[in-house]
Amino acid sequence: MRNDEEIWRLVDAKQDDFIALSDRVWEIPELCYAEHQSCAEHTAMLEAQGFRVTRDVAGIPTAVMGEAGEEGPVIAILGEYDALPGLSQEAGVAEPRPLPGPGYGHGCGHNLLGSASMLAATAVKDYLEKNGIKGRVRYYGCPAEEGGAAKGFMVREGAFSDVDIAISWHPSSFSGVNEPISLANTRIDFSFTGRASHAAAAPHLGRSALDAVELMNVGVNYMREHMPSDARVHYAILDAGGIAPNVVQAHAKVRYLIRVRNLPELNRLIERVRKIAQGAALMTETSVETKVISAVSNLLGNTPLEKAMYDNYSRLGPPEFDEADRAFAAKIQATLTEEDIESSHRRAGLPMRDGVPLCDTIVPLDAKTAPMMGSTDVGDVSWAVPTVQARGATYAIGTPGHSWQLTAQGKMPAAHKGLVHVAKAMAGTALDVLHNPALLEQAKADHQARVKRTPYVCPIPDDVSPPVGMSA
Repeated sequence: MRNDEEIWRLVDAKQDDFIALSDRVWEIPELCYAEHQSCAEHTAMLEAQGFRVTRDVAGIPTAVMGEAGEEGPVIAILGEYDALPGLSQEAGVAEPRPLPGPGYGHGCGHNLLGSASMLAATAVKDYLEKNGIKGRVRYYGCPAEEGGAAKGFMVREGAFSDVDIAISWHPSSFSGVNEPISLANTRIDFSFTGRASHAAAAPHLGRSALDAVELMNVGVNYMREHMPSDARVHYAILDAGGIAPNVVQAHAKVRYLIRVRNLPELNRLIERVRKIAQGAALMTETSVETKVISAVSNLLGNTPLEKAMYDNYSRLGPPEFDEADRAFAAKIQATLTEEDIESSHRRAGLPMRDGVPLCDTIVPLDAKTAPMMGSTDVGDVSWAVPTVQARGATYAIGTPGHSWQLTAQGKMPAAHKGLVHVAKAMAGTALDVLHNPALLEQAKADHQARVKRTPYVCPIPDDVSPPVGMSA
């Protein structure tokens, strides 16, 4: 069996380069499918580290893959680098202070996510070379997790068809194994077409597409009482039909995000929302067209891999934050509510503790966590191959996801320490699989048992292409 200290030393040896990569990506936040500079940074780093590089994975211009090693099992380590709109924020400042520019920011920590994953893959590559072990490690630079479902398109196009194990992580308040629970979802645009007219002189001749959108929203609001309690339905009006109130709006468009626990329930709820849209069109004498933008599956767990990752975390212990880290985290906590901090503990399945601004423990594998009600396109990878995800402590306890507070912490020393710490956990898990053929077989058997009960069907229709212009 391997020496933990050896793989940890390999991570430490190159941590500075990957911390710098994370900071560079933080400084150039780009939205889904538009991460051209961020992808270029990751591609250049893969080349500098000696990976064999494949660009335009699955036909996506901002997806990249680097591979190292020969023969043996294929271990995929997944990274991301997309940012979010409206979350620009100066680093290291515990008050709202947006930076000049379009307003984008790394409010989900994907600058850290990609860098830590590539650091883990690089350490595994270096370990394989040093010890002459057969096996291949791949880093997948995956764009558009925030609403673009890039991994789903990559799975559909066979990008993971020869992968044995997939490993990923996400920034968090706490360190531990991610509970494999998420919501399947789809994004659908509903475009209504009516008839324009003079709103005062001839309103009877108009048929308002905006009225149809509003009636659809009312219908969905009434449906919420009669859908599964863990389902979520959100919407955003993309086109309200213009800025002239004296013109009956002939066109209007609304985007719906529909989330449910699993794919069969998702398909049923989608049909109900479609019927409401048709009813709105009928009431307003307009027509409606629908277009699926993206869709993701719910996460599928893998018990053997989760146990292996937890064992790595147990040997590592929590990140070694210092007093300066805790002092800045306390300043961030001062901008939060008590409910934010309580909610963070509850999601991790830990008792509430006052005066602890940063993680100082590893979340037990059997912790009774609050279910994660968000979604991730890692879900589709988890249906294709055995997959495990970590949570890495990189920010103050209580920090909401998708917040300016999270952006503000993305370049802080605590975030850098969390990046290196989780890279060690992922690299160690990869080596467990490479050193232990029995673990690989157990992981595959666990995966096959799960998909046998409910075979995977990609939720993205065959005629839907990656929406590479969705952020234009």
